[in-house]
Amino acid sequence: MIKTNLPVILLRGLILLPNNEIRLEFDNDLSKNIIDVSELFHDSMLLVVNSINPLEESLREEDMPSIGVVSKIVHKIDLPNGNTRVIIRGINRAKINEFLNLNRASEVLESIVTNISDENIDSKQEKIMVQKIYRELENYVRRVPYISNSILSLIVNINSLSKLTDIVAPSLPIDNNRLVEYLNELNLVKRGEMLLADIYHEQEIFDIEKNIDLKVKKDIDQSQKEYFIREKIKLMKEEIGDNSFKENEVEELIKKINNLKAPKKIKDRLHKELKRYEGMNSSSPEINIIRNYIDWMIELPWGIYTKDCDDLKLVKEKLDESHFGLEKVKSRIIEFLAVKIVSKDLNSPIICLVGPPGVGKTSLAKSIANSINRNFVKMSVGGMHDESEIRGHRRTYLGAMPGRIITSMKKAKSNNPVFLIDEIDKMTQDFRGDPTSALLEVLDPEQNKYFSDNYIEEEYDLSNVMFIVTANNIENIPVPLRDRLEIIELNSYTEFEKLDIAKKHLIPKIVKSHGNKKIEFTDETILDIIRYYTKEAGVRDLERKIEEVIRKIITNILINKDSEEMMVDDIKEYLGNKKYNETANTKNEVGVVNGLAYTIYGGERLKIEVNYYEGTGNLTLTGSLGDVMKESANIALSYVKSNAKYFKIDPKIFGKIDIHVHVPEGAVPKDGPSAGITITTAIISALKNEQVSNNIAMTGEMTLRGNILPIGGLKEKSIGAIKNNISTIFIPKDNFNNLEDIEDEIKNKLKYVIVDNYKDLYNQIFKNKDK
Repeated sequence: MIKTNLPVILLRGLILLPNNEIRLEFDNDLSKNIIDVSELFHDSMLLVVNSINPLEESLREEDMPSIGVVSKIVHKIDLPNGNTRVIIRGINRAKINEFLNLNRASEVLESIVTNISDENIDSKQEKIMVQKIYRELENYVRRVPYISNSILSLIVNINSLSKLTDIVAPSLPIDNNRLVEYLNELNLVKRGEMLLADIYHEQEIFDIEKNIDLKVKKDIDQSQKEYFIREKIKLMKEEIGDNSFKENEVEELIKKINNLKAPKKIKDRLHKELKRYEGMNSSSPEINIIRNYIDWMIELPWGIYTKDCDDLKLVKEKLDESHFGLEKVKSRIIEFLAVKIVSKDLNSPIICLVGPPGVGKTSLAKSIANSINRNFVKMSVGGMHDESEIRGHRRTYLGAMPGRIITSMKKAKSNNPVFLIDEIDKMTQDFRGDPTSALLEVLDPEQNKYFSDNYIEEEYDLSNVMFIVTANNIENIPVPLRDRLEIIELNSYTEFEKLDIAKKHLIPKIVKSHGNKKIEFTDETILDIIRYYTKEAGVRDLERKIEEVIRKIITNILINKDSEEMMVDDIKEYLGNKKYNETANTKNEVGVVNGLAYTIYGGERLKIEVNYYEGTGNLTLTGSLGDVMKESANIALSYVKSNAKYFKIDPKIFGKIDIHVHVPEGAVPKDGPSAGITITTAIISALKNEQVSNNIAMTGEMTLRGNILPIGGLKEKSIGAIKNNISTIFIPKDNFNNLEDIEDEIKNKLKYVIVDNYKDLYNQIFKNKDK
């Protein structure tokens, strides 16, 4: 038997049998390469196969079939959008001897196959079976309306049993698994018997469905008869003054609907639904659906408002009591109330609080509601992936309910609450929809007046709601949604802000909740906890450490019968050895330079290490670097090469060495462009064999021409530098104005060096050493 080498197309969810055609459209280069290889080297021939496990993404040998279809490309067209559309015709079955390039994702999958010839069958038996299949199919087409009679015209002149079964099988309403059985069955007689069995099976299913339809129609006619009888009974009861429980219930609902402050069309809709409910049989499954709908509509706060606090000084005092700092947010709330008092009509703002975990975003929203005298509701959308959770399900679905927006408004019991949507940057999307897009209508001031829930099916006014959303990373919020938000950033706390928060808020709250009001902490003790036992942007971990200390103190008081009055001054006794040691950075190393990173947990030092060794000019990057950071490393190396003479580096050395750039803590993913000048400095330090002070750090994106571009998170990076005992940081010239937003207690501990081009930075670090 002759073995043939053919390129392979792997289909998922689609089966091609011989003597049939399929249309495919390719949009990726690898699939187009398969077509090109087929046309250039195999006379447009290829092998079409189906994975045994269609849900498995990776190609594994055990998931590949043993039989495929040798096919030919009969038509190909290149579309204007860059895609390629082809028509492929199946020719015959083939046995697959081996797959080539199975584990090479970037190369065309090929196979070595042997054609399978149809088994010899007695011509008389074949003719009888062909005629039998044609008659049964003709009867099936006449009785069952689900299949087109065009199939008969296709097979009227076919005398081959093999060709007949391959053409008819895909036309039947059978699943892909059954088609795979047809493909793998090499015995013609058995294949013909399979086809007859499927035709008989489908006819039987149709007969059963027809009987069910007749029975349902009979039941509907019976229900209509029962309805007319109930109407007559109802009129008789009215004549003799006998009112049922349901009628009393309907009267109660009518009163509630009339007392609603809802728009007229809402009341009309409710009265219409109530008439349907009143005239429906109590055993009907739909009666509970209608009653639930009426209850939901009545319980929504139509036209119910709480009165905002007009005393702006009182509002500010309440906000200051609950949260330290955060002046931008507080000012925005005061401004909103001030304008609302004057104008009497103003849409509520859509505020987005962005900042690291633990800086008080969620608790601030509660405080805002409390200070302006509004009800508060919260909805967390972290991990949400179904848009029906926002818009609800239609009433036709079993167990349908309104979405979480309407559900929360019912809980709020007013039409103007403070509505917190938490973790908006952590929403996902899948085949069930995109909840982020569903939120666009909710958070758009121009649209939320007409918000429509799939369950309610009527417009509900959300324009008076004060929406506050929170996020840790603004980059993860889609641009269309971000455009509707008023972004307010909550920065990391400095250690003295944490000290103030601990003294005024955390310690009093924790001491009170633990039933002891006589435990006090010295300022030095609190600062020790902040510096040596926590490493965070907010104060959550600080709160946990204080709770741990107080628990141990209370335990000791009860065991040793000590005095309840106590001043905590030795923290090591309760928390053990220091967790984070802020030792001085005295060790300078060649090729090691400090960068600064802004993470969701605040600012951090990012060490960049560079080494080189004999090689051919290759660049190796390690440390879980993202694509942007890898590009920064390539730009840095290109810049150093192009300016080698200026940096006193022999240009010939680059062709004789390999350079390795590594960022420690390799398990932690790192990305972003702001490490550009740090990588450049580390490369120069390594090649010149000159140390850079470990008390220096730098941040800035660099271009191929050496220009230094601005970065974000300057305050957080400054705090990160202070935590690591760095005294001098180099920052881009365009970030100079950002220094105004940084507190003096931070700026006084650092020396900021402004640089516009990398050569400015080089001259300040290496120039004296060059001389």
